Amino acid sequence: MIHITLSSAADVLWAMEEGLRCISLSLVIGEIWGAPPVLDFTATRRLATRAEAGNLACWLVRRGAVPDLSAARNRWRIASLPSLPHHHDPQAPGDPRWQVELFRSRQGPPGTWVATHDRAADRIDFSAAFRDGTVAEGDGTAGRRAAG
Repeated sequence: MIHITLSSAADVLWAMEEGLRCISLSLVIGEIWGAPPVLDFTATRRLATRAEAGNLACWLVRRGAVPDLSAARNRWRIASLPSLPHHHDPQAPGDPRWQVELFRSRQGPPGTWVATHDRAADRIDFSAAFRDGTVAEGDGTAGRRAAG
């Protein structure tokens, strides 16, 4: 793993493009705050093209940003949810949960899931959200499948 800390969005995009050219890597992840002007459609198109050419996974995490024009093949939105109740203390937080929404995809239909970090098994479990947008309450075991 190579970890680089950069101060400008332009430098992050440059480092990501260079990483996508490297045959020794299997994944490139970059994180940018907000919607800087340098992060336009052309920049995301370059990342997508380089990722496809190198057959590498590329994730651009945009924190504190609103959805904008992008050439990304899949677009996700992730938000926190209340944690599950703690097994031994109902006043304490339990396993953390997130609402995960695939709102644009060229490979499959969009969807919404609830992701729960199962601390005991050290994995993320996914379950489908209800059609009305609510999520299943309880122990989170309905419809679970391991994701990692």
